[in-house]
Amino acid sequence: MTKLDDTDREILSILRADARTPVATLAQKLRVSRGTVQNRLHKMEEGGVIVGYTVRLRPDSEPQRIRAWMSIAVEGNAAPAVIHALRGEPTVGTLHTTNGRWDIVAEVRAESLEAFDAALGRIRLTPGIANTETSLLLSTYKV
Repeated sequence: MTKLDDTDREILSILRADARTPVATLAQKLRVSRGTVQNRLHKMEEGGVIVGYTVRLRPDSEPQRIRAWMSIAVEGNAAPAVIHALRGEPTVGTLHTTNGRWDIVAEVRAESLEAFDAALGRIRLTPGIANTETSLLLSTYKV
């Protein structure tokens, strides 16, 4: 993995807020040359630190208005198989492994409560899942 210094971390911080920030603007904010920024971006991309650039949407602009966090307990060593199965579930947006009581946390999205209920049913039938607990997301305050 590429070792990051303070300038690299500052570049990443600015890009997290706005991935479309021009190189010239990055250079100006950091008081370095454009070439320095371009070289560092290239190094972080090649080193796998930066794996892509994305768009953040307002939650109310997305068609899948029902959102929830599902905590999942896995039987034995079934986590890799469960993660593989859940990656194929269209309502699962993100998956995270975690420690503590739950092994996996999934963000689940659906267009309606009926579609959400159906998704929960499908997910709970996944071989290797021992238990789940789901919390609906009611409001989002920071995007």
